[in-house]
Amino acid sequence: MNATSAGPTAPDQGCIVLLTTSHRVAPGLLSWPAWQALRTADRVLCADGAHPQLPYLREAGIRVDEAAPTAEELVDACAGGRTAVVVATGEGDPALTDGLARLAGSGRVHMPELELLPASYDLPGARLLDLVQVMDRIRLECPWSSRRTHQGLAKYAIEEAYELVEAIEDGDRDELREELGDVLLQVVFHARIAEEDPDAPFSVDDVAGTIVDKLVHRHPHVFGDETAETPEEVREHWLRTKAAEKQRTSVTEGVPLGQPGLALAAKLHSRVRTAGLDVPLPTGEGIGYDLLALAARAEAGGTDPEAALRAAARAYRDAIRAVEG
Repeated sequence: MNATSAGPTAPDQGCIVLLTTSHRVAPGLLSWPAWQALRTADRVLCADGAHPQLPYLREAGIRVDEAAPTAEELVDACAGGRTAVVVATGEGDPALTDGLARLAGSGRVHMPELELLPASYDLPGARLLDLVQVMDRIRLECPWSSRRTHQGLAKYAIEEAYELVEAIEDGDRDELREELGDVLLQVVFHARIAEEDPDAPFSVDDVAGTIVDKLVHRHPHVFGDETAETPEEVREHWLRTKAAEKQRTSVTEGVPLGQPGLALAAKLHSRVRTAGLDVPLPTGEGIGYDLLALAARAEAGGTDPEAALRAAARAYRDAIRAVEG
């Protein structure tokens, strides 16, 4: 992207190339236009002697001067049609760019051509690397976070999951984005704690690798030779591969008993119905058995009883507030 200055230009005033790179991409993985600009430049400068790109540039035979010129000095360096490439630091070079903008705006200086050249771009998901790095530092330096355990954090995972569900049901996009981040934090936090286990450590990469392998294995119609044309066929693939992986002796295995009662009842009924088992609902005295029957009926009809009850409860809350004025 070229950004020609507002001030007067002359053919012999040269060119200033501001080269930006992403710290989330491995050093040395630069675009072809970036390498061309670096190889043809009359001078390459970088204010940060510890810039991660410098060893790779020098290995490629590019001379880099560790210098932080002022805007005026940089303009003078381009006189006579020369080209100067500035390898921007991770924080950018605001003093330099502001100075160039002031010179261009003054109208008194024959400015070189100014070009902003992105040398590398963030890949999708690159900000997750930032989260891992931030979490690592917090774990090491924060008096509260450094003492957390899986057990101590468990309640927060439940709370954040409920807040995410509420954001989804409310349709609040900003809140949804924030709550997804809070849930993601729980995953990264637990994975960071797991790295310190003396007997069976694992990292966030192991967590990601495990779920990637699972998703690939359970989608043979996407990554393999099988076909699936309908959601029902996809579900069949999923259940078949999951059964082969788990080798469970009961359909109740893997159903967490600590989940809310309506969700638990619906999940058990779903397992029974999917497996084709003939298991009559238990009968007895009390509201619990009535709720069990209602949850089973809702699940069989394709309704999430927990979501349905939450919707009714929100309507009740609104009615209460209306009465309260």
